[in-house]
Parts: sequence; structure tokens; C-alpha cells
Amino acid sequence: MIALHARPSPGFREAVDAVFGPGVVVHVDEAAPLDDVTAEITALLHVLTPVTPEFIASAPKLKLIQKLGVGVNTIALDAARDHGVAVCNMPGTNSQAVAEMALALMMAALRRTCFFDARTRAGEGWTADPSELDSVGEIGGRTVGLVGFGNSAQLLAPVLAALGAKVVYTARNRRDGPYEYRPFNDLIAEADIVSLHIPLTDETRASVDPFAMKKGAVLVNTARGELVDQAQLVAALTSGHLRGAGLDVFAEEPLPRGNPLLGLPGVVLAPHIAWLTPETLVRSLTVAHENCRRLVAGETLLHQVV
Repeated sequence: MIALHARPSPGFREAVDAVFGPGVVVHVDEAAPLDDVTAEITALLHVLTPVTPEFIASAPKLKLIQKLGVGVNTIALDAARDHGVAVCNMPGTNSQAVAEMALALMMAALRRTCFFDARTRAGEGWTADPSELDSVGEIGGRTVGLVGFGNSAQLLAPVLAALGAKVVYTARNRRDGPYEYRPFNDLIAEADIVSLHIPLTDETRASVDPFAMKKGAVLVNTARGELVDQAQLVAALTSGHLRGAGLDVFAEEPLPRGNPLLGLPGVVLAPHIAWLTPETLVRSLTVAHENCRRLVAGETLLHQVV
């Protein structure tokens, strides 16, 4: 049995049936447990709902956890290894969508799109204090720092450069190309816009200090919320140290009501959907289908993490 644990849209369901065949994949809503099907699952298509050690131990037929995306921090990797369960991801399938979302968040934060949209809808488009316009800006002429230089960052860099930005990056290894490398701490201090494109690991958790960023800078995060100390981020935004932020990911998801980020006018928010486009889903499901075929055939799996 192949199971998808998610809350798929109608288009997502249609894509699953188109790639795997009607009825081949069992859909279980992400809000519901997998208890009813756990004993029969051989392959789990995983989106965001954590895959716990307890679930892995209780699924005797499970042979593959296929992440529909890149980050595997929501999967109990040690438990999977101990139980002989392969874990695979799919680097590159969502890079286009994530790069475009990062750009959209940069622009929305710089131009304060949400603030002016709300005033315009309320019939107050021309009534804001003129000083509000002093806090908008352009990408052109600014330094954009890319933390991590994988697929999505590499797609984003030439677009930013074409808009007139100076693009710098930090990564484990320097890359050939027209963009300047910076050590992590130097990039954080220099960039007018910092965009995060790294996985969440013990090393990267809370590694971005908002108060180490340049005063007046903008933070964009389409990677993982826990890369940044959220309380410090709120303090930096509230104090005016940071101009704004564009956030698609959070330390706690979904972002609960009453979270202080919800009340900050300089912040643009999205519910961890940077990766989620129909185009990404088709690419992702195609890889997942191929890995399920390889699992049955006893062939080498694509992008195996464990």
C-alpha cells in the first residue's frame, strides 16, 4: 500500500491519480492519524506531518518514506535506519517555486504590499501618513545575501542581479560564477536583504541572529522557521532594527493565533507554501512514482538519504 499523509487540494488528488493511477494511493488527511492503514503501508508519501519513531516501529511492512520535497527534518531518520526503512527526498523539484516565492516575499516586504493592500481595500489608499512611503524600497542597488547556494538560490541569483542587486552568497563550498562569496557572519552583517536557503540541522538551528543583521535589513525565510530564533526576530522587527521580513516558515506550524508576528505591519506571511505549486507537484509525484517502482523492482532508489 502507498499512502499519502497530507491535506491535498482537488488538483493535488488529480495529479496523484494521473501519475500513480486511480486508487493506487490511499489518501489520509494530515489531521488524522494513520492508524487504520499503518499495518499495510509499504511506502509513505510524506509532506509535513512528522514521521515519528513510534509510527515507524508500528508499520511492519514499511519500506520507503518518500519526502515530497527536500527537507527531512520532520522524519525520524535514526528510527528509519534502525528499522531498515529507506528515506528519500527530491532535491530540485521545488526549486523554481521556492525561488519565485522568495523573490515575491522580498518585493512584498520592501514595497509593503500587504500594508497598502489593506488600506486600499478599506478605501484609505491615499490617507496613510506620507512618512509610510519613506519605508518602502527597491531591490535594485541593494545587496542581497543568499544563505546557502543550492538549486533555488542559484535560480534566484541571476534574477536579482538582473534587477540591479549586488548578489553575495555563503555556502559550505565556494562556487564558480559571477557572485561573491562571503563567510556567514560577514554576509549577515553586510546584506540589505538576507534570504535563507539551507536545511535545518543541529548546526544551523537558530544560527541566524536578527540583531547581527544590518540595521534596516529585510529577512526572507522560505527554508525552515527554526533557523532563526523567533523571539529575537520579533524583537528585532518591533524595535525597528529590521525593516521587515517575508516569512513562509515558522518554528511552530501552523502559526497559532496570537503569535506576535501576526500583528507586525512590516511582515509578509505565508503558510509554508513556497514549494507548493501544481508544477512542483507533478515533478515531485513523478520522482515518487519512480522510486516506488524501483522499490518493487529491487533497484537503487533516487536521492536516498537513509
